[in-house]
Order: sequence, then C-alpha cells, then structure tokens
Amino acid sequence: MATPLPSRCSFFVQKKNRFCKMVPGKGRSFCGEHATMEEGFGDCRRITCPLDPKHTVAQQNLEKHLKKCNSREKPRPVYYVENINAGRVDRDQEFPEVSLAERSRADLESLVEKLKAAAEGLQQDMEDRTLSHPVLQEELSDPKNGGSAHKHLKQQASLLGHLQEMGLLSRGRCFVEFGAGRGKLSHWIHRALQKPEGQGVAMETSQDLQLLLVERCSTRFKVDGKHQGSADPFERLQVDIQHLDLSKNQHLLRLYITGSDPVLTRFYAGKVPVLREKALPLVGVGKHLCGAATDLALRCLLDTARAQSDTQLLPKHLRGPEAGTGTGPVLGLAVALCCHHRCEWRHYVGQQFFLQRGLGPAEFSTFCRMSSWATCGPPANHSGGTSQSGGTKAEQLAVLSRFWSAAEREHLGRLCKLMIDSGRRDFLRTRGFSSRLIGYADPEVTLENILLTALPSS
Repeated sequence: MATPLPSRCSFFVQKKNRFCKMVPGKGRSFCGEHATMEEGFGDCRRITCPLDPKHTVAQQNLEKHLKKCNSREKPRPVYYVENINAGRVDRDQEFPEVSLAERSRADLESLVEKLKAAAEGLQQDMEDRTLSHPVLQEELSDPKNGGSAHKHLKQQASLLGHLQEMGLLSRGRCFVEFGAGRGKLSHWIHRALQKPEGQGVAMETSQDLQLLLVERCSTRFKVDGKHQGSADPFERLQVDIQHLDLSKNQHLLRLYITGSDPVLTRFYAGKVPVLREKALPLVGVGKHLCGAATDLALRCLLDTARAQSDTQLLPKHLRGPEAGTGTGPVLGLAVALCCHHRCEWRHYVGQQFFLQRGLGPAEFSTFCRMSSWATCGPPANHSGGTSQSGGTKAEQLAVLSRFWSAAEREHLGRLCKLMIDSGRRDFLRTRGFSSRLIGYADPEVTLENILLTALPSS
C-alpha cells in the first residue's frame, strides 16, 4: 500500500489516487487543508473562504484570515478608473449569437458579398516590410536560442526597426508597452537606447526615458525585474487596460522620496520638480496585443492621455506635438495585432467605420469569427477543441469546406482582419494621426504578422 512522502501530509486524496503533497506544520501529520483529520483537533472546524471558494480556513481564524486573504478587495491605485476605456454599452444593438456552422449557405454568401464590397480598395495601402535592428543581432545569431525564441527575436527586431524608421526610437520618450507579458519588447527598447558609458550623469539619464509596462496578470520571470537599480527605470502596472487612466501617469513614478508613504507620494507627485520633469511624451507599443485589448489600448492612449498637460513644462525638444494638433502628448504608436476573433463590438473603436458602410454589430461579430480562417488552416489540422461559437473547430470547418476551399477561406479571413483593422485606422485618423498597416514579419515566423502604426498627421 502507498505511504505518504516524507515530511508531507498524510491525507489520501481519492480523486488523484495519491497522498496530499502539502507540508504539515511542525509536529503535525496533516496540512492545514486536512487538519480536521488530526487527532485532538477538537472543534477547530475548517470552512470555505467566503472570498474564494478554492481554499478553506479554520473557522476560529476567519476574521484574521479575511484581512490578509489574497482574494480580498485591495485599494484601487490612483490610475484605476473603472471601464474608462471600455466604450459605450448600447442595449439596442444586442443580438443573439449564431455560429457559422448554423448559418445557411445563402446567409453566408450574403455576408461574404458584404465583406468584399466593404473591403474593396482597402488592400491598396497594405505593404510587407520586414526590418531589423542591430541591438538584436547578437541574440539572433546565437545558436543557443531555439526555433520559438528565434521567431520572437525576429519580431522584436522588426518592431524596433519600424520604431526607428518612424523616428520614435529615441530618448525623451515614455514608451507604454500594452500587454507587456514578461516585458521583452521594453527590454530591447531599453537596450537600443542605452547611452555609451561616460555619456551623461545618472540623474540626466534617469529623466529622459521611461518604460511603462501594462499587464493585467501577475507574470513570472519578468525581464524588467533584472533592471532594478538601472538609471532608466522600468515601471510595471498590473491593471486591465480597460481601467487605466493615463492622464494620471504623473502618479506612476518611483518613490524618489525615501520612506514616504503612498498618500504623501501621490501628493508630492504633482509638486516635486524631479517628478514633474518625468512627464514625457508617449509612444504606444505592443507585440501581439490580443483582440479587444488593441481597441482598449487605442482609447487609453488617445483619449485618456489627452488630459495630460504636463508636457508643456518640459524643454521644447522633449515635448510632444504642439497644442492644437489634436494628438495631445502622443508621438505615435506601433502595435502588432492578433486574435481578431476575440474583438468585441462594445470595445471596438471603429464602429463608425462599419456603420458608414451599412454594417453593424451583427456583421462585425460574424467577421470576427471568420477572421480565424486566416490562421486556422484546413480541417485536418483540427482534430478537437470547442470554439466559442458552438461545435468543434473540425466540425465547423468541415461544414464550411463544402462552400469554400482552404485557400478561399484564408483569403476571406484576411479580408475580415483587414476590415477590422481599417476601422482602427479610421479611428486614428479622427484623432489626428496618419496610420498604416504593415506586414512586419514573414508568415513563416508568425501568421499574425500585421503591424498597426500611427504618427501625427501634421
């Protein structure tokens, strides 16, 4: 018969057919979760935590536990404004979801005709342009990097190349990386902009560059953690882009006043000169910003950031566009797009673009579903998995393969992506920017190879 591992809990977990692997307290045979099995445990009953049913707590310690439970509601940071970038909810435009496999051939062909008519002429502005940057050449030629790492490096190199070609890759900027993940893109931007040794003093280098990483999830193995103590500080915000107000970015700086509590820090953030001087013009960046996150980021960057006026206090060569250009403190953006099937009409910034072409939320939802045809491949590649629209991917593709070949579906998927991204370009135009869609990487590197760029029209 199996026995517990040394220094591990003695409770046998029937579902897993093994003993619990948790470590019990000193002198105990069972861990905290199974402490009720201990002889002499008495009336110390464990109950489900009311904040998170995934764990339990001793009933007698409930009040103490609620004060420190990781699932407790934490104070909102000053830059958190609920749903500020979410877009408008219009109940009149709600409609029932219908999977592609449930639609008739006539219905699908009608939608495809609408798609082709609306997308006519949009492809003329598209171009393929893969660039690179010398700061990544050593890593790109390192044989220790596997195939997956090499593909990511190629994409990061091309992103930096495009930023440089657009005139955005220089100091005197605050780079906001949306959907930062581990922060690799910001890492390479930092490496590309490091001053040679002996140029400038530490105080100067800490004032003319900021790297702001936005990620809603807690991330392991963060690259920016290796830069602690660097003269060019990294700041990481764990917040959903949907709730991020960049107009309060003067509050996002490090604690320059050692020992200050957060309340005093927020007060001095608008008062102390060394903090005010860090309000640099913004450049938005992102690598594979998934679905609706792109729309949230555009609204965050171009709407909430416009309220920031501190850039007018900077030396002229460090300011963003002058007042009156309509672009506020934003110098430009370069965002690699992906996962159009995860876009939502409520968040979508290009609603007017669709409505002006006689299309609405129903067509938008269908085009989002069809956009996955650009990257999903033939039915043989999908033996399982259930899609959000009902039925397995293989079943849906098997139905649709009767209407269009794999090549035709891929073309239609690309048109859907182009329509969605063209609505984003139209939104940028209304905010005073000139925007482009560029194939920034070879399809063999990534099928999600479209880069959305923007610079002030003036």
